[in-house]
Amino acid sequence: MTSDLRNRLLLLLVLPLFALVLASAWVDFRSADDAAVQHDQRLLRLLPGLADSVVAATTPGTEPLLMLAPAVEEFLRRSGEYTAFSVRRVNGELLLGDDWVQGPLPATTAAEFHSVEYGGVTYRVAVQRGETNAGELVVALADGSDPRQQWLQQLMMRLLLPNLLLIAAAGLAIYWSVGHAFKPLVDLATAVEHRSPRDLNPIDEATSPAEVRPLVHALNHLFDMVRAQVDGQRRFVADAAHQLRTPLAGLQAQVEAWALLARSGGRARNFDKNSALPLIHQDSLAITLGVEEIEKLRAATRRTSQLAHQLLTLSRADARNVDASAMERADLRQLCETALELHLDAAEAKGIDLGLEAESVHATGHGWLLRELLSNLVDNAIKYTPAGGSVTIRCGRCMRRGTLEPYLEVEDDGPGVPHTEYNKVLQRFYRVPGTAGEGTGLGLPIADEIARAHGAALELGSGAGQRGLRVRLVFTTDTLSGARPPGE
Repeated sequence: MTSDLRNRLLLLLVLPLFALVLASAWVDFRSADDAAVQHDQRLLRLLPGLADSVVAATTPGTEPLLMLAPAVEEFLRRSGEYTAFSVRRVNGELLLGDDWVQGPLPATTAAEFHSVEYGGVTYRVAVQRGETNAGELVVALADGSDPRQQWLQQLMMRLLLPNLLLIAAAGLAIYWSVGHAFKPLVDLATAVEHRSPRDLNPIDEATSPAEVRPLVHALNHLFDMVRAQVDGQRRFVADAAHQLRTPLAGLQAQVEAWALLARSGGRARNFDKNSALPLIHQDSLAITLGVEEIEKLRAATRRTSQLAHQLLTLSRADARNVDASAMERADLRQLCETALELHLDAAEAKGIDLGLEAESVHATGHGWLLRELLSNLVDNAIKYTPAGGSVTIRCGRCMRRGTLEPYLEVEDDGPGVPHTEYNKVLQRFYRVPGTAGEGTGLGLPIADEIARAHGAALELGSGAGQRGLRVRLVFTTDTLSGARPPGE
């Protein structure tokens, strides 16, 4: 952005500067031309005086003498080394003056002007043929102070070099001034770019330059609209999950009762008077609902109930009040023990060895969210680990970036997840193709969302012996600032 502005400003300034250079050169040349015309007129006026200064010799066969007229003498004396003259015969023979002061011999008596280079100086030479006291001769006057003759030589020093320096100085000034002037805008762009997707708080307009405030105001308006839309979606998901939980819980209770009755072979003739189930006879039960159908119905209701619970958890974990609410000091060992107690019956029913390896360690976070995270991870591990397998819940400290940092971990020896699928399984409702069992594809995404809410890192890897899946939540040092208890 700043480079583009620099280039534009440089172009907009350089082009006028070049135009000014050309205009200045033209004006300077016109001034030199006017002065040169005056010099030509002066030389033209002095030529007759130079011709009159030639006196014929009294002795026949000797060269004529020169008695300079006052005007010619003053001209030669004032300009010093930058003036010269010559007197020649019509055949070109030099009689008086400097030999280099010459030009083409004129064929008429009209004055002619030429330029002669001598000693590194360009001279303006006026030549005229005419009658003198010594006969018909050719007289010439040379003037090295003609501005027009020196204009090209002085062009570099007088025009090009100063203007090139001016352009270079303007370029440096533009580079510095644009970078300095647009630094608040660049900082604003950087701040917006590095914002968390959940951070939709308005930008402080008071800290922005007046020229940028309309942009900041527009961004804040956009943030408000996006926040309103996101909040509406979250409320919808949360409300829908809440509305589903109550009827699903009742339906699941009904189906559990039906399943119990079906497994008992219909021996229970009636239920408690507070039960919502009507009296069922064995024959009618066998006709209407078989044991297999009831088991399928029970599994479906369990999946639906779990999906509603996970949607609610995902909505709560993704809500803005997670970032706004204060975190607390959480005992990770106690969280692991609670998760073990909650899932021990499910693990025993499937013949899975559910173990615990916990150290005394604390972290800063939302306790209820960390419980949901562990619950989802353990539930996933039990669900996909075959009978006779093992699932281990761990907490402790691990070395990461040269620092011992607390972690929560769930490891199983089930089928695991291919390394190429690690990023995909964190996407909502995604399940690895060919995965056995039933699931919603929300367990790991919920854990990842909770990790993001805590500024922690969710790491996936293989279990012991390159079998199964190991999911580890590592709390970074920044997350734990001020939360580590004394002595740890």
